[in-house]
Amino acid sequence: QERLVESGGGLVQAGGSLRLSCAVSGDTLQLYAMAWFRQASGKEREFVAACTWLGSATSYADSVKGRFTISKDNPRHTRTVYLQMNSLKPEDTAVYYCGAKVRKASEFGSWGQGTQVTVSS
Repeated sequence: QERLVESGGGLVQAGGSLRLSCAVSGDTLQLYAMAWFRQASGKEREFVAACTWLGSATSYADSVKGRFTISKDNPRHTRTVYLQMNSLKPEDTAVYYCGAKVRKASEFGSWGQGTQVTVSS
């Protein structure tokens, strides 16, 4: 099974930028897609962005389109997925989680421990 470890969260002023990283280890042969989700205090976890593990397809939540970019290193080498977050807003404040989906799975089934992002106004 995959192991996911997020890093890169922190405190930033509105309008600033952060880059989150998700290091992927373990058995990745069945991986199909990676994604970032976030959960604000008192709210449900929501989708932010996703990409295919071996392909180039990406998708984004409407709330982050044009501001966030998901990318990855060569999955056959460093196995790291990134989330570049620009023009951050206070409403982006949340714990950000990296998720993995294997082939034939309907949902993201593996998660990291999360990293806190706080955007001050």
